Amino acid sequence: MGAAMRRVHVGNALSAFGLGFTVPYLYVYVAQVRNLGAVTAGLVLAVFAVAALVVLPFAGRAIVRRGPLPVLLASLVTAAVGALSLGLASGASAVLLSAALLGAGQAVMQPALATMIVDCSTAETRSRAFAMQFFLQNLGLGVGGLIGGHLVDTSRAMSFTLLFAIEAAMFLLLVGVMATVRMPRAPKLDDAAPQGGKASWKQLLENRAMVQLCVLGFVLFFACYGQFESGLSAYGVEAAGIAPSTLGTALAANTAVIVVAQFAVLRFVERKKRTRVIASVGLIWAVAWAAAAYAGLGHGSRAMATATFISTYGLFGLGEALLSPTVAPLVADLAPTGLAGQYNSAFALVKQLALAVGPAIGGPLAASLPGPYVVTFLLCSLGITVLALRLGRHLTPAQDQPSAKSRVVTQGTAALSERAEVSPSGV
Repeated sequence: MGAAMRRVHVGNALSAFGLGFTVPYLYVYVAQVRNLGAVTAGLVLAVFAVAALVVLPFAGRAIVRRGPLPVLLASLVTAAVGALSLGLASGASAVLLSAALLGAGQAVMQPALATMIVDCSTAETRSRAFAMQFFLQNLGLGVGGLIGGHLVDTSRAMSFTLLFAIEAAMFLLLVGVMATVRMPRAPKLDDAAPQGGKASWKQLLENRAMVQLCVLGFVLFFACYGQFESGLSAYGVEAAGIAPSTLGTALAANTAVIVVAQFAVLRFVERKKRTRVIASVGLIWAVAWAAAAYAGLGHGSRAMATATFISTYGLFGLGEALLSPTVAPLVADLAPTGLAGQYNSAFALVKQLALAVGPAIGGPLAASLPGPYVVTFLLCSLGITVLALRLGRHLTPAQDQPSAKSRVVTQGTAALSERAEVSPSGV
């Protein structure tokens, strides 16, 4: 791992660590601590999504033109200002404006850091690089949330101001860490590549494999991440009778499975086709939704329902561990030379759309119709399997399984070396 890649991974860990201090407590802070009510708290969460949807279409082109590092530094400063002002804001207007700044900064960080990983890695090392990124993100969020939980006091607004100040400090610390990094020279755009923003988006939409991957990505995020803090939580409390405190245990189980399994599954992932790995995630998540159905609709004991519901989050974590070294490297490999930032931003945009739509649909459905809710998302998980297998038909062998290409090259090099040893002339 080169020095630049180490800095990038430190950046991922620091940004996730800072976010962990505030993400679990944002709703409570706005609704109860600042006494702005549940409606304003809901609007704040919506503003995060809207800000991301507004800035991401422009972020990709900026990364292509200016490089990922300047865009990352600008997003970090924006997020730091938003975090600090959110911790100090007391009125609804100030809170919403601060949330917009923080949401925009956070959204742009993702494709910028992902593009830096692409620039610092090769096709053969990219899966491990993105696995490390996902591992550090979850570890940072977990540790930050754990420490933040010991600092918050709903009777003292200043305790929350401290959390947001720590988050802003982490972003500014990351500015200092990344400002001196020496990135490898990014690949230049081909002369035939589209130069305008509309032209580059048109080229992306004409890439059939990328469009199918975006559709698959939408279903992935809609059926998993989009349900964690809304639909699945509501289903657990309302249908399964799970105690609210158990939700925290379930999320901890999800993080624990990711941390433990992330590098254990790498060897399996690298030996298989990427689309087959994604297809297996759909099957794992279908089992997870079946477990959720048993927890909420079965006739077992309260303890059995609780254990089964926690296992649902654990199975989701296993699927996430399989996806992290698979999907993000595939996005990079589908991007033409010099357009990785554009493609990363497009995929991040799809992710934000799914995260905005998922809670809006899942929450009300889980609360009112728990049976159709689990059936709907079980079918979505099986749809992931179908979409992944269809995507495999439009990928080249090198895109679907880069390790196979590297093994062929290694074996060919070894054979040439043996011939050279037998005959000095190499004939």
